[in-house]
Amino acid sequence: MEESNTLLSYYQTELTEAGCDEAGRGCLAGPVFAAAVIFPADYVNPILNDSKKLSLKKRESLRPIIEKEALAFAVSSVSAEVIDQINIHRASYLAMHQALDLLAIEASYIIVDGNKFIPYKEIPYTCIVKGDGKYLSIAAASILAKTYRDEYMDGIAKDFPNYGWTKNKGYPTVEHRNAILESGICSYHRKTFRITDPQLKLF
Repeated sequence: MEESNTLLSYYQTELTEAGCDEAGRGCLAGPVFAAAVIFPADYVNPILNDSKKLSLKKRESLRPIIEKEALAFAVSSVSAEVIDQINIHRASYLAMHQALDLLAIEASYIIVDGNKFIPYKEIPYTCIVKGDGKYLSIAAASILAKTYRDEYMDGIAKDFPNYGWTKNKGYPTVEHRNAILESGICSYHRKTFRITDPQLKLF
């Protein structure tokens, strides 16, 4: 059942604020995606919430609303290959930095979901645990990152149907793990990740 919340518009109102979030950090395959969103200071949307609390249909219906009503938004991704090179944490922040680079309006303050962030330029920021359930811009970023990533995974699943990516989106489900055991890994898998099965090691 979906939760209905009235989230806060801004963490602070003196500076132009962008909310950032990512999707796909815990996956075994595919890129990590991140988004940055800037809303008007008085923006209100009672339906908008953390993407994990919304149905697929609701996320998909909110995406064009976010893109229309935001002052600026951007989505970026970092490939599995780069994730293997720099690790998933740095890759997640890199995707956020790239999204911030792409904003049509430059942010002068950043709020980020979670408890860690790599500073972007010299712009002040605040990390907010469960921020995607507290602030509209972070919630919107979580929805954009999630829907764009899901769309990407559905696309590459056409070439690799055996992994079940249209359902699991690259996350370590039993189905996905079993498919890797049967077929091995492909170019979209994160080779530095390890599946908790003694028969399978991804390095």
